Amino acid sequence: MAGPCSARLQGDVAAFSAALRTLVNNPQFSDVMFVVGQEQQKVFAHRCVLACRCQVFRGMLSQAPVGSQDSSSSIPPQGPFILGNVQPEVFLAVIEFLYTNSVTLNSHIALEVLTSSVEYGLQDLCKLCVKFIKDTLSVEQVCEALQAAVTYGQVDLQQHCLAFIEGCTAAVVRTQGFRELSDVVLARVLRSDRLAADELDLVQAVREWAHVSSAVLERPVPEVAALPVRELRLPLLAPSELVTLESYNQQDLLIPVESIAAAWRAHALRKGSGVPSRLCRPRRGTRPRDHHRHLEPHAK
Repeated sequence: MAGPCSARLQGDVAAFSAALRTLVNNPQFSDVMFVVGQEQQKVFAHRCVLACRCQVFRGMLSQAPVGSQDSSSSIPPQGPFILGNVQPEVFLAVIEFLYTNSVTLNSHIALEVLTSSVEYGLQDLCKLCVKFIKDTLSVEQVCEALQAAVTYGQVDLQQHCLAFIEGCTAAVVRTQGFRELSDVVLARVLRSDRLAADELDLVQAVREWAHVSSAVLERPVPEVAALPVRELRLPLLAPSELVTLESYNQQDLLIPVESIAAAWRAHALRKGSGVPSRLCRPRRGTRPRDHHRHLEPHAK
């Protein structure tokens, strides 16, 4: 006699997702509440959904109630759980994903939802955020996206943002996001050979960035700018430009004297000897100057 047959059959996924969507932030049958953001907006949820979808929520919802003497109490905490450091719209996007495995994003919240997805260990949500950010990247947002990509180790997004910056460097360096980059991320940008901007413009952009960072961090300009300045390709500048650079440098000491002296030596020796080869290599947007033919960018 043949054994019994079995099969797992799939119903209408869209209908199932739509039904669960009606439970998002629905107080009916909810058994846990969050108070979210500075607005202290109430968000209602169902602990069984949160716990089965997210380890972080499972741990949060498994804790004993405040004041309980029994850490193994069978009475789960009802909340409210106070989440003051996240926007309600961002938190609701996370909740939407947990209930429906889909998320509604816009350019105003995508990076913050990415941050939350990392904090809550939601890899699939993280991937959706990265895809949306890549598809909607703009000049105004690319630096903020790059900073987030580096912070959260999103290598694919880092590469995408850098390629975007390389394509429209002159516009990007004028944005507020550029001035808010960390020194590590700015240095990474400046290592690129494909930046579409002249070196003199990059020096000025770094100077403006350094003055903003100095004011925000309350540290001297030379200190905050030490890492990015090492990536400026001063030997590419003409002698008259170096003279002007020295004049500005007397005011803020942005660039170490040794770096300017090395650029002058490159002119005097008519080659890049003694200067790291990467600093003698023109970028994609570098304006040609007569002395460039004397540099040896490939010399070791």
